[in-house]
Amino acid sequence: MSMQQAAVVNRLSTGVPGLDEVLDGGLLPGRAYLVQGGPGTGKTTLGMHFLCAGVARGERVLFITLEEAEEHLRTDGARLGMDLTGVSFLDLSPTSGYFSEVESYDIFTPAEVEREPVTSRITAAISQLQPTRVFLDPLTQFRYLSTDIFQFRKQVLSFLRFLAESGATVIFTSENSQASPDDDLQFMADGIIKLSFDEFGRNVTIAKFRGSDYRGRSHSMKLNGAGMMVFPRLMPQNHMVTFDPEIISSGLPELDNLLSGGLERSTITFVSGPTGVGKTSLGLQFMKAAAARGERSVLFSLEEDTNLILKRGEAIQIGAHQMVERGTLRVEKVEPLQFTPDEFAQRVRREVEQNHTRVVMIDSVSGYRVSMRGHDLVSQLHALCKYLQNMGVAVLLAVETSQLTGDFRVTDYDISYLADNIIFLRYLEIDGQLRRSIGVLKKRLSNFEKTLREFEITENGIVIGQPLVNLRGILTGTPSWIGGREGT
Repeated sequence: MSMQQAAVVNRLSTGVPGLDEVLDGGLLPGRAYLVQGGPGTGKTTLGMHFLCAGVARGERVLFITLEEAEEHLRTDGARLGMDLTGVSFLDLSPTSGYFSEVESYDIFTPAEVEREPVTSRITAAISQLQPTRVFLDPLTQFRYLSTDIFQFRKQVLSFLRFLAESGATVIFTSENSQASPDDDLQFMADGIIKLSFDEFGRNVTIAKFRGSDYRGRSHSMKLNGAGMMVFPRLMPQNHMVTFDPEIISSGLPELDNLLSGGLERSTITFVSGPTGVGKTSLGLQFMKAAAARGERSVLFSLEEDTNLILKRGEAIQIGAHQMVERGTLRVEKVEPLQFTPDEFAQRVRREVEQNHTRVVMIDSVSGYRVSMRGHDLVSQLHALCKYLQNMGVAVLLAVETSQLTGDFRVTDYDISYLADNIIFLRYLEIDGQLRRSIGVLKKRLSNFEKTLREFEITENGIVIGQPLVNLRGILTGTPSWIGGREGT
């Protein structure tokens, strides 16, 4: 194995869940990485994760702090659930006594007088501990120990080379501002991790990563009581499994007849219709049939509470509670405003890759759209659905239309191209009664029945009637009889 190949294999984990995936496996050892970001974006938290990951591997690690006191940093780490016991500190932050001391610099500048003891303490600590990981927060403080920009650049380059020759992998932070930019540090760093925070949430972006590929664009990130978590943007082309492209039954012969046998695995099916027409119930019917085959299904509800869905399933003989108890069904309530698209995709991935889920329903596209927070609905939904397809999962999307009756529409959003199959549910007004119908508008991989059938949700389950052959104008919502009345 070449040295370059060995460097790629022997990655160092950042300790931040999700960030190693963005970095294509982690950090390359013996390199120096810059973490950029404004106040409160999580730079120090990332550094703590990095050091704790080293401690967990039995490594010697060093935290060099030039601003915040060691005592405060250990307290902050404990609040995040990070045990910094095994982390060595070199505290170079100013003490309270510094303010009251009277310093006189008659010949030398303050930078020249103070640089020597700081440099000596760092050199001594590195030589004594010989750490494999070093976190320095912030490196820009060295700027104030330099007489000019040229000296600062030389000092930083020399310092980073000294750490690399000592066998350390370094993460350092900067305080970037218009008055004091860190452009010079960006050129010197082997990698740049940018942390940002705006009205739509927190994000991490890799701006530079020498010697390795990485995931471009921004990725969602969260800071909470457990520290930092990164949710990598979903890249469908990176996920692919082999699977049997079989036809899966709905468990209802009449519905299977509409679909020429059922739905093909690894297809995206729109279940379209207005509110209350039965989209979720129809999805549960497919999940009931999956459970009978011994497969696991998950319904992600972005609108309705879990208990209501389970109770409705019980009321129509779906047996949802029993399926949950057996582990063949999971109904998860997802609060749209609490999750970014990347975070939601991570939850879906966990179900598919860890729990081997074979049927996934997202209920609904309208609720999913609320979670976009300025992101593009089409691109995010496209990535999620294509990932599920590549993993051999049957996808059901509940697509709500705004009109109860009237002119027919599949969806209020420009996403119809995603659908391999389109099942639509409609309200009909017949002889003063509000009734439901079901039909198939599209089936990419096979033929399908071109008629509509009556769709009923009863206490004995879903009932699909015979084709409605004596009605015209069904798609308008107000059909009329031709050639005789119903049943004649």
